[in-house]
Amino acid sequence: MLELRPTCEHCNKALPPDSLEARICSYECTFCVACVEHVLGNVCPNCGGGFVPRPVRPSMNWNDDNFLGTDPASTKVKHLPVDLAAHERFSAKIKTIPPEER
Repeated sequence: MLELRPTCEHCNKALPPDSLEARICSYECTFCVACVEHVLGNVCPNCGGGFVPRPVRPSMNWNDDNFLGTDPASTKVKHLPVDLAAHERFSAKIKTIPPEER
């Protein structure tokens, strides 16, 4: 189950469970859309994968207790600003490769 982390790992912007600005990689590294597009170039600094929009977990109990009330979002902040020079070196060799081919 997704943690639904509460903030962008780089800029620490709040990303509540219903945020349409949250982006995640396959390891659930969580960044805001601005950081993904303008800072990271769609390359996860942790794994090298790409990002997709994070799904929104329902806030209402529509079916079988599958909602935020039963499975709340994480409150643990993971704020680890990206070393931009290191990320540029890391991403230089893979950023032109589409994420699905990395």
